[in-house]
Amino acid sequence: MSQAVNPISRTQNAINDWIRDWGRVVVESVTAIGAFAHFVLRTWAWMFTRPPRRETILPNFYQVGVQSLPVIALTGTFIGMVLAVQSFAQFEQLGLESQMGAVITMTLVRELGPVLAAVMLAGRVGSAMAAELGTMRVTEQIDALASMGSNPIHYLVVPRFLACLMMIPALTIMADFMGVAGGHFFSVFVYGVDSHHYWSNARDFVGVFDIMSGVFKSIFFGAAIAMVSCYQGFHCAPGAEGVGQAATKSFVYSFIVILIMDLLIGIAVEAIYQSIWPDGPRLF
Repeated sequence: MSQAVNPISRTQNAINDWIRDWGRVVVESVTAIGAFAHFVLRTWAWMFTRPPRRETILPNFYQVGVQSLPVIALTGTFIGMVLAVQSFAQFEQLGLESQMGAVITMTLVRELGPVLAAVMLAGRVGSAMAAELGTMRVTEQIDALASMGSNPIHYLVVPRFLACLMMIPALTIMADFMGVAGGHFFSVFVYGVDSHHYWSNARDFVGVFDIMSGVFKSIFFGAAIAMVSCYQGFHCAPGAEGVGQAATKSFVYSFIVILIMDLLIGIAVEAIYQSIWPDGPRLF
């Protein structure tokens, strides 16, 4: 005769398993955060103590900045057109078609321009960085570099970090410009909105502070993309599957970090804006 299992013991075992699983998740998460923080601090230390050479940094600037311009410009143009299409019906019902310039321009320079530029950068550049560094890790090129006396962080990570940090503001401005141009084209030439009122309302409601707040956000986005992507590449699992997972994780984690940072920085920027101009928008 088999002895029946005590229901109390079964419940206690289930609780113990649940606590053990969650404890493992917490420990692994804290360990990963600590390793990532250590990786970031090492990168910053090398960046400030010994900047990379021109021969090392210029190819990364070209890869991140110049080669990303077509996809950023195309994305910004179509986003501006989509905003015009989605906004026109509602504004037409209220008789406020001329206000579309203010809404489209404000939405682009404050939110969509920086976020979309960062997402495109994470998808195009971040994944490539993770895959490239992951391949170097799997093929032991990073270990060989260290054995020759060169620091892999200084030689591989710092140039990529600086490229993302310095190029994403320019890419953000390009996305803003192409988005505003696309929204203006669709509003004026397709829906017949008066061009003079379109631009005058955009000028009255969008100022330098709005544009610079979006550019300010993009700097943090670029830094996060570079750090997350390089970290995933450096800590890639063995094999081709590990390289693919590193590239996928770099984009997913970068996208999550971009959204979180956009929320936090947006709250801070809005608080500053309200404290400086409590009565409404200004031209500067």
